[in-house]
Amino acid sequence: MTASQVLATAHPNIALVKYWGKRDTRLNTPAVSSLSITLDTLQVATRAQFGETDALTINGASEPRATARAIACLDAFRTETGVAPRPIVASSDVNFPVAAGLASSAAGFAALVVAADALYGGLLPSPELARLAGQASGSAARSLFGGFVHLAAPAHAADPIDVREVAPADAWPLEVVIAVTATGPKAIGSTDGMELTRQTAPFYSAWVDAQPADIEAALAAVLTKDFAKLADVAEHSCLKMHAVAMAAQPGLVYWNGATVAALHCVRALRQAGTPVFFTIDAGPQLKAICEPGSGDTVAAALSEIPGVIDVLRCGLGPGALAEAC
Repeated sequence: MTASQVLATAHPNIALVKYWGKRDTRLNTPAVSSLSITLDTLQVATRAQFGETDALTINGASEPRATARAIACLDAFRTETGVAPRPIVASSDVNFPVAAGLASSAAGFAALVVAADALYGGLLPSPELARLAGQASGSAARSLFGGFVHLAAPAHAADPIDVREVAPADAWPLEVVIAVTATGPKAIGSTDGMELTRQTAPFYSAWVDAQPADIEAALAAVLTKDFAKLADVAEHSCLKMHAVAMAAQPGLVYWNGATVAALHCVRALRQAGTPVFFTIDAGPQLKAICEPGSGDTVAAALSEIPGVIDVLRCGLGPGALAEAC
């Protein structure tokens, strides 16, 4: 049975072992594997129904580039399932800054594919929906799942990705404190930045070659709840990703002064005994990952940094869900 209108919710995910670079730009296949955590309080809520033409609004406004990507994603869903090509009208409400390095695209496309699937009565399992979402935004595949998520890059570009939940959100309820240092969209989006890096950065092949060891170490740390080990590999992965992006031509510098100050703040807290580490995606926002019970200390310290506009608090959350409404 199909639904006349659905509400889909999805949450952004933050990579602890980073994904940066495409193996195949047409299929949007990631060049490296990644390990992420899905957040809880940050959310994209997408209402969708059949209409006269495919359309998307974000926080009440039309975004032409996002709409074009959404239509391509819906076309891929319709082709994959063979359903009647009925247009879908979707409106997304996002409760955090969009296109600012907080994985809004990941949450948005995860919500869109589960909404489309729910409108047709549920045709595809989560791994297939993850693959379709990942074709629109590489990290969106991870937001189909909750807790700790491993996305294994395929050996060959045409092979499907393998994405799975490694541990549920409540298995190790880490806290996440986000230092927001800018709310506008970043000058160069992740997709364009990745391709520029692949084509021009002299260290790109070394970045790809080092990824399997980082994934293995991070997975072991998650399964044994070894915070110190996870902190070491996550910070190293973050700095390597930004180093290779900075080595592109022209160099990609996603940080601002407050980002750097927040990084040093987290390092000082950790050295003083607070169990916390940092990670930063393609944008200026710093994410501090804490052991349970340390979030208040970290949030208080980050909020004192000049240039930190806001401090957001999250835990680990569920994957994308949709229901009739």
